[in-house]
Amino acid sequence: MADINWNEYKEYKKYTSKNDNFVILLDFIKSYYNMNNTFDVFDMLHEDETAQMMLEKRNITDAEKLESYINKL
Repeated sequence: MADINWNEYKEYKKYTSKNDNFVILLDFIKSYYNMNNTFDVFDMLHEDETAQMMLEKRNITDAEKLESYINKL
């Protein structure tokens, strides 16, 4: 599993109109890593300390909850 490239994320963030850092991170992962599988996205987020805090803040503990969160956007 790849690590989140936070420098590229910061650059990506400059060009979005969204305000929620977690939503921006999800968009970034889908775009930059060409990743659409929720289980893969969750695994990547879960392996990163900062992203893990974002998951915890939203009470997302597994890929199914992440998918539910994404569907509500």
